[in-house]
Amino acid sequence: MGNCNDSTVEELQACESHQWYRKFMTECPSGLLTFYEFKKFFGLRNLSETSDAYVRTMFTTFDMNDDGYIDFMEYVAALSLVLKGGVQQKLRWYFKLYDIDGSGCIDRDELLLIIKSIRAINGIPHEMSAEDFANMVFDKIDINGDGELSYEEFMEGVQNDEMLLKTLTESLDLTHIVQKIQGELKANM
Repeated sequence: MGNCNDSTVEELQACESHQWYRKFMTECPSGLLTFYEFKKFFGLRNLSETSDAYVRTMFTTFDMNDDGYIDFMEYVAALSLVLKGGVQQKLRWYFKLYDIDGSGCIDRDELLLIIKSIRAINGIPHEMSAEDFANMVFDKIDINGDGELSYEEFMEGVQNDEMLLKTLTESLDLTHIVQKIQGELKANM
């Protein structure tokens, strides 16, 4: 099991799971990841208040049983979503992440806050301002014009607009974080 050069998919998956578990238990020996450890785990330091709020929202969406911790199974579920989740699964997660107040709808301020936070964390320059992007999203998919995106409007609107789907998917692409962890795993082997 210590050697990850096995040839079958099952053996590779088992070995990868073992490595993830080792990494998780090394970083949080209690088996429960707190918000502070979550930020440390993903190398998120010196965040602005807005970005910190976004990371907290992300943490709570991964904390599926709302106990204030991420256990190993929640961690695996989160990684599975990020690495292997389909479009529908990811869009459901994005909606939950954007719906900061849990009202079942996303308003313009919630979307703007998340966009600004994501951009601050990613540090990638964008052609369009966060405000213009939020306005464009609402112009395109707020079908009834009520200033809120229902789950149905969000899911249908994003899936029917290739540019919007690509932009949202790329903005929440966490593979760079996963690659960082994988690099640390290989370095510790």
